[in-house]
Amino acid sequence: PEPSSMATRHSVPTETVYGLAADATNGKAVAAIYETKGRPSFNPLIVHVSGFGMAETIADFDPVSRKLVEAFWPGPLTLVLPLKPGAGIASLVTAGLDTVGLRCPKGPAQDLIRLLGSPLAAPSANSSGRISPTTAQAVEADLGGKIPVILDGGASPVGVESTIVGCFDAPMLLRPGGLPRAEIERVLGRALCIRQVDAGSC
Repeated sequence: PEPSSMATRHSVPTETVYGLAADATNGKAVAAIYETKGRPSFNPLIVHVSGFGMAETIADFDPVSRKLVEAFWPGPLTLVLPLKPGAGIASLVTAGLDTVGLRCPKGPAQDLIRLLGSPLAAPSANSSGRISPTTAQAVEADLGGKIPVILDGGASPVGVESTIVGCFDAPMLLRPGGLPRAEIERVLGRALCIRQVDAGSC
């Protein structure tokens, strides 16, 4: 799609799964993502960036998060960070929270963000509750009648969602995914805290 067309949502291939992407600074476009997926608006979206330069205009990075960026971006790692005041991200993206999830993808999605010059909000391109798609054909079977464009980049090589790490007082694994926990802990030189339903564990 042309950069101006990201004012609505399109399916974009990433190395993890196919995303349902729109301009993260455009509230109407972001609202269309929620509507298309049938996703509750209290569930925040991951913001995809072209690199660290764009990311640091959106969120505050500490030494730990910078180390993870240097080691794993672009790649299947999402970092949850403090949102910068005035970052310009639509409030629907963060569900009104003061944190934001950021990821720098590999491949066509990164190229598209560079071309657009704006970050993309992009959850997986599937109806809420269904399996995340790893091919354009899977997106078409689920959302084909609801979105104008599906970019076919072949099968997603990682094939599962990104790993999410919360960069809080102690780094916390919020969701396992395409980047193994052991690799993150190797770079950090320490164990990640693990979020549990009934308790936290470090």
